[in-house]
Amino acid sequence: MHKFSEILNKDFEGDVYMSFVTQWHKPKTMVLDGHERIIPLVDPDMQIDGLSFAENMMYWDALTYLNGDILTKVDRASMAVSLEARAPLLDKRIYDYVWRLPLEAKIRNGKGKWLLREVLKKHIPEELIERPKQGFSVPIGEWLRGDLKDWAEDLLDENILRDQGFFNYPEILKIWKEHQKGRGNHAQKLWTILMFQDWYRQWVVL
Repeated sequence: MHKFSEILNKDFEGDVYMSFVTQWHKPKTMVLDGHERIIPLVDPDMQIDGLSFAENMMYWDALTYLNGDILTKVDRASMAVSLEARAPLLDKRIYDYVWRLPLEAKIRNGKGKWLLREVLKKHIPEELIERPKQGFSVPIGEWLRGDLKDWAEDLLDENILRDQGFFNYPEILKIWKEHQKGRGNHAQKLWTILMFQDWYRQWVVL
């Protein structure tokens, strides 16, 4: 619901897409003098002519989110235990064929991966396919309100943040309080800052 509310006032499709794939819409609100160049694929002038909104999202995902997030995490997790991982559906022949299929073969009656579901039904019990999506995310939001609260508050100490001069402390304090009171889920923003602070304490501050 939080994500849905954020897209209600968006005018450009790329802004809608960015609302779902990033937590850092305006870096300067958290990082003093922070700025970020626009991602070419969500620039209004970089839209691919002839593609629907859904197809543009697929295109952006394939060139950004897939490479920079999903496949990167799979590679790190598998190589950490000396495993070679492969994604069969990314075989160039399959990818080229599926990309050329009409959108109704991919999304139908409000369901994604329609064609894949139809193929799987021939080999796998339907109850294993038609069930709620289950992600792999860890409950960072709950941890920051529970077991990791003291650790996080120590890293977000006002004096430390002010001395560093990197972050906009009032804004961080605001989202920290909102998160603790359950008035918003700022777990990803807070976790990014906490990871930097933990790294900084271990490797920079002697």
